[in-house]
Parts: sequence; structure tokens; C-alpha cells
Amino acid sequence: MNETNAFQGEMDPEIAALLGTAVSPPTDVLPPSPDSSSPALADAGREALPPNEAIELSGSFPEITKKFEDTPNPAFSDPAYYKTALSGEGDIAQRLHGILQRYLNAKDPADRGVFRQQIIPVYWDFLLGVAKKAAGEPPDPKKFLLRFGILHPSFLGPEDRELFSKIVMTNEYSEPVYYLDEWFRAIGNGKVRVSTTDEVGIVRANASARMKQLLDKAVGKRDGAKSLLKAKDGERMKLEEALREGVARLTEHRPIDEMPDVHSLFSEAQKNTFTEVQNVLKQMYKADHDLAGFIKEYDQAAEDVQVLTEKVEAEGGSAGADTQAVDTEFGTIRQMSKMTIGRQGNHFPLLTKEYFHCMPQDLATRENIITRLKWVESIDPQAFCRVYKNKLNRIVPYVILIPGYGDTGICWEPFDRYNRATSRGRIAVPMYSKNLTLALLAAVGDLRWQNAKEKASFYWMEDGLTGNYYQWFAAKKFKGDVKEFFINDYILWMTKESEGTQKLDKEVRGVFWRYMPFTQDIKEKLKGRSLAYLELYQRDLNRAKSRM
Repeated sequence: MNETNAFQGEMDPEIAALLGTAVSPPTDVLPPSPDSSSPALADAGREALPPNEAIELSGSFPEITKKFEDTPNPAFSDPAYYKTALSGEGDIAQRLHGILQRYLNAKDPADRGVFRQQIIPVYWDFLLGVAKKAAGEPPDPKKFLLRFGILHPSFLGPEDRELFSKIVMTNEYSEPVYYLDEWFRAIGNGKVRVSTTDEVGIVRANASARMKQLLDKAVGKRDGAKSLLKAKDGERMKLEEALREGVARLTEHRPIDEMPDVHSLFSEAQKNTFTEVQNVLKQMYKADHDLAGFIKEYDQAAEDVQVLTEKVEAEGGSAGADTQAVDTEFGTIRQMSKMTIGRQGNHFPLLTKEYFHCMPQDLATRENIITRLKWVESIDPQAFCRVYKNKLNRIVPYVILIPGYGDTGICWEPFDRYNRATSRGRIAVPMYSKNLTLALLAAVGDLRWQNAKEKASFYWMEDGLTGNYYQWFAAKKFKGDVKEFFINDYILWMTKESEGTQKLDKEVRGVFWRYMPFTQDIKEKLKGRSLAYLELYQRDLNRAKSRM
């Protein structure tokens, strides 16, 4: 299955039509990339953003050195916090205040329950107005209302209030982990595309939005070309190093004992090196030819991006905050919140001591999320990787922190539909879950499933990770959502099987071992724990031999 037809060397027809360029058949078809079994990961591209906002997607998660501040934020002890949070929001703020008063003063549990339910829709309507102002610099109470759901600090106990006051508020690590106020700011300022919804017609009707879609498409193609270019350059550099080593071996001669001024003949090993050097030279020539093609492809894509960027800016695409985009995204975020909580969960949107029972290590702060993402990657090194032209690209998804009492993280979209090559996916994680690790693993498992399903396309029930898992699921005649089964098994894979505790069906373990492999260190450790893992380890060796 070729999933990257839209990102081949020729210009995209839509972009070509916009730029007034005729699309001609490619005169030089680029050769396929090397086998994806290469241990080195290609550098990912950049996010589909304007050039000055591009983000490098290669690397690894940082080590978190500071999880909380030493001194509390004074905003949480400000007596005017509640008044500032409500101010400037019009009648909806007065309505929220009135219902909240009745809720707090109610003595009858039944009445309190009714007012509690009335608060939920009114609060979300109120929060939309706050979200639309997030693109600017709202005061701390409004920011923390979006970020944590804190309408009034006194709703929390003293210890919890101090805990929140010491959360690190700035993003010191440049990782794509967003609190809600930061997310709406990025959406409103055009740094991040609005999340995908079913209402495609609205977007298509907007000419400016359509232009931005084409720009994102061009950026994705440019970044994919850059990724391939870097990978090919790295391949050529390795071949050159191999050539230097081969020549060094060929030129090693010892003097002959009888004649010290005469050097020895070539040994049998050195004679074999002649053949190796010839093969390396051929590969170097081919790599250089491929590199020339990738440079040409990158230059064309970069030129397209430049022209489209100028057109977007000429239409005012980068001016001011887009409140319509925030409005649309707000509806999506509300759906995300419902999904992370579930039908039977607690949908009360305000943070109160009545419902907040998180330990500091399970509170979904940015620092705790990055720490756990690093842990996930230490076990499942390809968790955040996607294949593009047979190269693995590490592309960390956007992580949106939802201030709610849910227990399940979700994947909203595995990648941007206009940039399959290098765009980030989007996962949402509830901030106040019972177990942050399990909530995050559910989101990563969901991302894993959706990426594999998109890769297999029409054959998702037959090929690859999803195909093999689905066939096992069908053979067992299980009922229910196959993705939910997969996510639950992924959690066991990460928390139990990685430690050598066998919890999965033998066939599922084999599928996961092949398509979601542990790191080599974990494999080495597990092979000595049980014959089940030793057998899987031996299969890896057999597959490696068959590829040689």
C-alpha cells in the first residue's frame, strides 16, 4: 500500500493550478529509499506552520529537572480573583454567578443536584467567551480558568490551592504539550490548525482557509523532501566513511623480512576488500544521484511554500486573532472533554475539593506529561514515529491537557489530513484522572491504532498491526469495539509485558512484538525471563537473516 502518493516528486495539481504552473510528467523517477530496517531514524520535518513558526520534530524528550516552583503564584491568593474571572463576559457571567450561588447555598441534596446539572451548559457557554480572548494576554484568573477550571481558589482546600499555585506556568521545554489557554492562543493566532471536524463544508467555503490548506500541503511536501534529503545525505556520508576504512585496510603493508625496504603483498582479506570498495563506490554514485533528485524536489517544494506564504499574507491570513477558528475549536475541545470523561463520568467542569483527589504525581501538568512521554518512548521507541517513503520520522503529537475528571486519554486525529507526511497528531489527556500513566497510555494506544489503520488503508483488517490484531479478534469471536480491546492490550503490553509478566494472549504478544517492538535492551532482558520471549527473540534473528 502506497500511502504517500500526494507527496511524490511532482507538484501537487491544486498547488500547480494556483501558482499557474503546468504539471508535466516527471522526467526522472526517484529510486526507492533504502530498507526501513536501517537503525537510524530520519530527521522528521517541520510542522505545517508559517516558516517563521516552524518547529523541529527530531530529537528526544528532555529530562525534567523542575516539576514545581519554589514560591506560590500570588494570583491564587488574590481576593479579586473571582471578580476578575467573571468581569467583561456580559450577561452569561451574571447567569453563571446566579446558578453558582444557588448551587452553593442549596441544603437539599436533590436541589443541589439540579443546580449542579444547570451549571454545566452555562459554564461552557461562559468559557467560550473567555477562550476567544485567549489569543491576547488575559489576566491570570481567566488564564487559570481555562487552564485548570479554577473559577474561585476557595473552591479548593489550602493544600490543593498551594499545589496549583506552584505549577510551572511557562513552557520551558518547547515540547508540544498545551494547556487549554495556550492551545486556544495558538489556534487564534494561526500557529496551529483547527482540529478536524465533520463540518468540512464550512472550511471549503472560506477562500482564506482554503489557501492556508494549500500552504500546509506544500509545507508538508517540503518538509518530507527535507527529511528524505537529510537521510540520503547521511547514507552517503556513511558510505564515504566505509570507503575511507576500506582504503586504509588496502594500504596497510608490513615490510618483508628479507627486504625491509619492500612491503608485503595484498593478503586474502585485502583482496576481498577490493570487491567491497567497488560495491561501496557504486552505492556512493547511486546515493549522490538520488541526493541530486531530492535536492531538486526540495527546492521546488520550498519555492511553492514561499509563493503560497506570500499569497496568504497578502490576504491578511496572519493578521489578528481568528475568533471564528477559536469558536470552532472550542466545540471540538468540549467533545474531547466528554470523550475523556465518558458517559458515566463526572462532567462537572469546575475544579473543587469535592471532586479533586489527585496526588501531585498524577496531576497532568506539562512536566508530568513530558516525564511519562519519555518513559513511553523508552519502552516503545516507535510510539511517535510514522513512515514516510520507507523512512521512520519521529513526530511527537500535540498533547492537549483537558481540565476535567476523566480517566481515559484519546487520539482526536493521528495527523493533519492536509499533511500526512510530517504533521503532528493530536491527543487529549484529562488533567485530573485517577492514574495519569494509564490515561496517557490509552491516548498513545489510540494514536498507535489510528496511525496503523491509516497506513493500511482499505486493507486495515488484513495487513500490518491492525490487520493481524483484527484477525485474532475475529477468530476469538469477541464482541465490542476492536479498538478498545487493542488499547487495553496496549496498556498491558507497556505496563506488564515489558516487565516480563505475561498477561496477553500468545498470538497478540507475537503481533505486538513484531509491529510495536520494545527497545533492544528490553528484548535482551526478556529473552532470559521466559521461553515465550526467547521464541519471539529468535524469530527476530531469523527475519534479520532472511533479509540479508
